[in-house]
Amino acid sequence: MTILEAIILGIIEGFTEFLPISSTGHLIVASGFLGIEQTNINTAFEVIIQFAAILAVIANYKDKFTPKKIGLWFKICLAFIPLGAIGFIFSDQIKEMFNIQIVAIMFIVGGVIFILVEKFFIPNETHLIEDVEQITLKQAMIVGFAQVFALIPGTSRAGSTIIGALLVGMSRKASAEFSFLLALPVMGAVTAYDLLKHYNEFSDSNLLTLGVGFVVSFIVAYFTMKLFIKFLENFTFIAFGVYRILFGVLLLAFYS
Repeated sequence: MTILEAIILGIIEGFTEFLPISSTGHLIVASGFLGIEQTNINTAFEVIIQFAAILAVIANYKDKFTPKKIGLWFKICLAFIPLGAIGFIFSDQIKEMFNIQIVAIMFIVGGVIFILVEKFFIPNETHLIEDVEQITLKQAMIVGFAQVFALIPGTSRAGSTIIGALLVGMSRKASAEFSFLLALPVMGAVTAYDLLKHYNEFSDSNLLTLGVGFVVSFIVAYFTMKLFIKFLENFTFIAFGVYRILFGVLLLAFYS
């Protein structure tokens, strides 16, 4: 992998990880377009740029990492359990679903769901949960089960989490922020597992590429989260739904 390819993938990971448009789907497509093979070294690179995105969450939400917030983190860990359990049990079957056609179809399905939820299912905006800490244990579990759909490539972890949060009565901003925070146990578990699995790929010859991808992913993810929250103060998720549908149709057209 070249430095330029590392920069491109770092930008894609940082920009798409916390938006409801599937970072995995975009990385699969970008890697295929750039001709990057799925070697152990390149898998290790993806682990590193995901880890950078995790750190961007911590940097953006430092106030949530205090003993006073233990109740919030209990709910977040509770919401992680369904995805963690099902992902662990069916990991081999999930890997078999990774192909462009499934990614494209799930982009379209996810886009349609976002539009339908925005049009018909968002509760009265005067009674929405505006603070992530106000979510109940039951609501956290419902969001956790919604996140399970993210195991299907192209669905988007952020997208499925946000949809679940919207349907239990959270505001758009609170839904996005809960999705950011819920990424920590999810991506932390995946990253830790992959680091143990591919630790021997982190050789001196790869350090420059890994470092460039890490820095780029962190910076882009950090500012993307801030801009995303600003965007949601004035707009809905309709634009993301439309984008997903168009992107999915393009994928089917080019790879069918």
